[in-house]
Amino acid sequence: MSLQPLHQAILDYIADQQRSNPLGLSASAIEVHIGRPRATVNRALAHLVALGSLERQGAGRSVTYRLPERAPERENVAPGPVQGAEKYVSPTWSSAARQLIDALSVPLGARHPVSYQWSYVDSYEPNVSSLLPAALAVQLYEIGKSKDQQPAGTYARKVLEQLLIDLSWYSSRLEGNRKSLLDTRALFEKGRSESDDRDAIMLLNHKEAIEFMVDAVPTDGISVPIVRNLQSVLMRDLLLDPADLGAIRQKIVNIQDTVYVPSQVPSLLEETLEKIVGKARLIRNPVEAAFFLWVHLAYLQPFVDGNKRTSRLAANMPLMLANCSPLSFIDVGQSDYALAMLGVYERLDTTVAVELFEWTYRRSVAKYQAVVEAMGVPDPLRVRYREQLGEAIRQIVFFGETLERAVEAISIPAADAAAFRAMLNAELTHLEAYNCARYRLRIGKTQDWINRGRPH
Repeated sequence: MSLQPLHQAILDYIADQQRSNPLGLSASAIEVHIGRPRATVNRALAHLVALGSLERQGAGRSVTYRLPERAPERENVAPGPVQGAEKYVSPTWSSAARQLIDALSVPLGARHPVSYQWSYVDSYEPNVSSLLPAALAVQLYEIGKSKDQQPAGTYARKVLEQLLIDLSWYSSRLEGNRKSLLDTRALFEKGRSESDDRDAIMLLNHKEAIEFMVDAVPTDGISVPIVRNLQSVLMRDLLLDPADLGAIRQKIVNIQDTVYVPSQVPSLLEETLEKIVGKARLIRNPVEAAFFLWVHLAYLQPFVDGNKRTSRLAANMPLMLANCSPLSFIDVGQSDYALAMLGVYERLDTTVAVELFEWTYRRSVAKYQAVVEAMGVPDPLRVRYREQLGEAIRQIVFFGETLERAVEAISIPAADAAAFRAMLNAELTHLEAYNCARYRLRIGKTQDWINRGRPH
């Protein structure tokens, strides 16, 4: 049975059983029916969850799989013809969210102009106030956190290759990017070139900003310099004035399709950005901290451009520090995202933002848990020599050492030396510019090493 028929067989079986088993089926039950090895079934289930064809529920031995309930689909509302445009499914809004959406849907001329309200951040007390409903913040943290005690950033590094694709594409799509998901994968494999258009630059900037964040946050924490650097990487080659990269806004900005007018006082923008980041550092629940950063950075608009995309990446910083599942804004449509932001901008009402955040974070959690499970049990040799492996690869790629000299320099015990050399050689074979961040290598340097024929 080839891979695609296996997927279809699993979906057909779950569909047939779901009426009598509404909570879903276990992997063991699926394995017995399909008659394939458990590891093969697990990989297929992880892939189907990542595609959104199945929902994964529960944890540990109580995990079950079921077909998702489909809400009515709507066309993506990105302006103009979008390459590979896909339909998306909106959350099922509560009555309170629908009331807010109705209020935000009246013509601009009928909505009262509003300016930035300093009290919105000033009145927030970390671990006393909560933008998310407190019980929801706890629930999302429980489903999103890693079950093991590991160094900060471990979860993000583990799913980095998938995260680079997901967060780059979904975030760029919210800015009207016209590249398809397949285009994005091919672009990341190829790297930068002189022929890159604006959409390609936007995607590659996202990729490099995520790599920077995954590398910097575990050591430097949540800080204003990191937020400003995120904006500078995201907007590289996309701004008319390079002086605006990472700089606090000195210019007047107007946001399209809203009556909200951001603050135009640079000194207050800088002071408030410090305040937002400082309060985010104090919030103990990383999911609440992520939501706080997402909402407040977008509301403040501290930069000339790139504020929303900076807020989306910055929301991942507290999740990364706490080894929680990343937030990729999976399946979020432009109109839903705009409504979430408008609720904050014009009414300081997070009702739609909360429901959208919960909906997409649950999808992110399911996807990345499936990615981790698909990796299987870690290789004990790889775990034991993780740091030595990275150091050897950096010596070879960055400093031009041979494999033998790199291995000698890190003093691997004789009993493990042969296996370590084989593992190192395999890693060098599969090292690419789009996955080099896990070894703290620069993209350009890695590509140059590849172009020279991978000397080692």
